[in-house]
Amino acid sequence: MEHTDFNYVMPESGKGEQQSVAVGPARPNVRAQVYADVQVVGARLVAFDPGSCAVDASGWALADVIVLDCPRADARTLAALAQLDMVVAEAGKQLLVWTTTDALDAVFGCLDQSGAQILLDPTPGEHVIALSVALAKVPAMRVCELTGDDRLTLLQMSEQVARIAARLDSLSAGKLLQTSSVARLESPSDPFKPETPQNDRAHRISRPALPDPRLVRQIIAMRKQRFRYFGDDLFADPAWDILLDLTAARAEHKRVSVTSLCIASNVPPTTALRWIAQMTEAGLLVRVQDDADRRRAFIAISDRAADAMARYFAELGKAAATVI
Repeated sequence: MEHTDFNYVMPESGKGEQQSVAVGPARPNVRAQVYADVQVVGARLVAFDPGSCAVDASGWALADVIVLDCPRADARTLAALAQLDMVVAEAGKQLLVWTTTDALDAVFGCLDQSGAQILLDPTPGEHVIALSVALAKVPAMRVCELTGDDRLTLLQMSEQVARIAARLDSLSAGKLLQTSSVARLESPSDPFKPETPQNDRAHRISRPALPDPRLVRQIIAMRKQRFRYFGDDLFADPAWDILLDLTAARAEHKRVSVTSLCIASNVPPTTALRWIAQMTEAGLLVRVQDDADRRRAFIAISDRAADAMARYFAELGKAAATVI
């Protein structure tokens, strides 16, 4: 975390009900953006100095939202970030972390408890959304209304993820009714291991095999071809692109980093990270810790989402390879 001087005033405990945002040492562009957006959302801006360890700071304890700038993934920064993540979760605070492409995977690996929002070179609009979402999660507090396109974008994203999750639930519920109590919808405990063959015929019927990953990769490649002729905005569908990529990876028994998934989503990185967070919260994606290195984590498709994708491709059948 790069140090830069601050001149902001520390808040007085219990003074009013205005929400507060604590900001640690940051790059000049990050500090300027946070300062401007805190004014936009109507919160108070305070500063704290993490010093040798972020959790020893006294300033953030009085704030509702903590903003950190972690452009580098050195050992000292990651250790402090992991500890702060734990303390923020216990305190019920909200955490926003600015980072860079080079540090993204390492930073993501440290944030597994607080539900932190990760920002990768966000636009002003993206940062206002992130800050507003964080402030809105603070109990019994008021956050200023988002305006225009920013509010619409956030609502559309939440509604789309909710619809996908509801659809997956209905698919699973319907299949359970068909198979009665004879079979259960089950998935392997490790999404990166091949599924174990079952002797129960009813169980095999209840769970179609995952599609051939070569077919899924072909679909992904064909979807990207559209960008050559129509640009990358008209057909943006990050939720589906994320599900396709993770379905192929699961069938290939491959791990997917958050950086790789951001690229696969075909939307700006901060937008992709927000989609990943929403889809994880909705139960479509899961975080998978690296057993060999606890500082690393990957993203995988959840069992129920994988089951729905398997059913979808099973219904497409052989025609998919010739139609798509």
